[in-house]
Amino acid sequence: MKEDLIVEAVNAAKEESKERKFLESVELAINLKEVDLSDPKNRITEEVALPHGRGKPIKVCVIGSEETRFKVKDKVDFVFGPEELNKFGDDKKSFKKIVNQIDYFIADTSLMPIVGRRLGQVLGPRGKMPKPLTPGQDVEGLISTLRKSVRIRTRDKITFHVPVGTKEMDNRELAENIMAILKRVMERLEKGSGNISSVYVKTTMGKPVKLRGESLS
Repeated sequence: MKEDLIVEAVNAAKEESKERKFLESVELAINLKEVDLSDPKNRITEEVALPHGRGKPIKVCVIGSEETRFKVKDKVDFVFGPEELNKFGDDKKSFKKIVNQIDYFIADTSLMPIVGRRLGQVLGPRGKMPKPLTPGQDVEGLISTLRKSVRIRTRDKITFHVPVGTKEMDNRELAENIMAILKRVMERLEKGSGNISSVYVKTTMGKPVKLRGESLS
């Protein structure tokens, strides 16, 4: 990929964006071709750790045993135990409000069956099923990785959007984040860049700027 061309597109997207009263995100819009997304095996659902992070706070929730909760209580935004799982399972309306505030969930593997049974119908459709935490795993390392990650999630439409940072981030840092996402997407596509019709970069409220085709080669 040609980094300078991507930097050029990022700069143009920023220039196309008016000043706002809030910090705009910078987003990537990827259009696929010759990919049957009605077939679940062709869809992409995974996290990509960005080299320069998201440029904004990312909220993480840990669902775990008393020991796990003690380890992470000062390192994450929400901590729940088995008791809360049962409570939320009985009151999914209140749980949905909490889910909307959280970017990523982590859960002890021993609790994953309960999470799936009690809360899977809320978390699953939102692409927020917890990352499993195995015994002895470095939970702090996992939390750190998720805080700089974005979720790539294709459904049944050929166009999908991925946040790559914020408008105040350096253009080259944003370009390197974009390259990390495009690399992962192309690795998952049968024909690589041949399955990508077009790519646009834009700010939240700004006009999209198309990446030149040679940017992907």
